Amino acid sequence: MFELWIPITIFAAFMQNARSALQKHLKGRLTSLGAAYVRFLYAWPFALIYLAVLYWGFGWALPTFHLTFLGWSILGGLSQILFTVLLMVLFNFRNFAVGTTFSKTEVAQVAIFGLLLLGDKISLMAAIAIVISVLGVLIMSAGQTKVSVSSLFTSLGDKATMLGLTCGAFLGLSVVFFRAAALSLDHENFVMAASYTLAMSVVLQTLMMGVYIFWRERKTLTDVLVCWKPASMVGLAGMLGSVGWFTAFTLQNVAYVRALGQIELLFTFMVTVFFFREKTTKLEVVGIVLVVVGILLLMLGR
Repeated sequence: MFELWIPITIFAAFMQNARSALQKHLKGRLTSLGAAYVRFLYAWPFALIYLAVLYWGFGWALPTFHLTFLGWSILGGLSQILFTVLLMVLFNFRNFAVGTTFSKTEVAQVAIFGLLLLGDKISLMAAIAIVISVLGVLIMSAGQTKVSVSSLFTSLGDKATMLGLTCGAFLGLSVVFFRAAALSLDHENFVMAASYTLAMSVVLQTLMMGVYIFWRERKTLTDVLVCWKPASMVGLAGMLGSVGWFTAFTLQNVAYVRALGQIELLFTFMVTVFFFREKTTKLEVVGIVLVVVGILLLMLGR
C-alpha cells in the first residue's frame, strides 16, 4: 500500500546528499565548524519563508505554541549540535576512522530511543531489516576508510569507538526529540506541524551554534558571511531536506524513516561509480547490497 512518508523520505535523503556535496566545496574556505554552521545559518530564512507560504498562501492555521514543544525543540537542536561537535572532536583521535564508522549506528539507536521516549514500536521484520542495513553501513564504511571488519569488533572498548557511539546516540536522539516536538503540537495538519517545528528548531540551532562558534572560533562568523553565495545553496538544499525529514518524522515512526533514509548511501554509491568513475572495494559493494536488502525488507515487513 502506498504511504506518503516513503517518497517524502526518499526526497529528504536525496536533498541531504545534495547538501553534503555542496558543503564539501566549502571545506577549503571554512573550518569544519563553519562548514557545518552554514546549514543552519542559511537555512532559517528559507524555513520561515516556507512557513509563511503555508500560513498566508494556503491559509493553514499555525499550531499553538507551548513550553513542552519548546523543550523538545531545544533538546532536538542541542542534540544535533552536540553530534556535530563530537564528530569533529573524534577526528583528533588516531583511530578516528573506527569511531566515525560506529557513529553510523544511529539508525539502530533511533529505534531504541523511539521506543523508550515515545513508545514507538517496530515489527520483528523491521528490526531484522534495521540490523541488516546497519551492518551494511558498517561494512561499507569500513571499505571506504580502509578499516578491517575484524578491527571493528576488537576496538569496542576504545575511546574513539565510545565517542563514535555517543555521536550516533546524539544524532538518534535529535530525530526522536524533533518527532516528539511535532507530535506535541497535536495539530490537524501534519505539514504545518512539521513546518512549524522545523522553523523553530533551525532558528534555535542557529542561535545555539552561533554562541558556541563566537566562543571557540570568532573569525568563523565573519568567514561564513563572506561565503554567502555557495553557503546559501547549502542552506537551501539543507532546508529542503529538513522539510522532508520533519514531515516524514511527523507521519511515521522515526526508526522506519531513518532506515529508509539510508537510501542516501545508494545515491552516493551510484554517483561515485557511474558519474565520477571511481573504483570501489569489495567491502563497499557488500555493504551497499546489505543496505538495499535491509531497505527492501523494511518495505515488505512493516
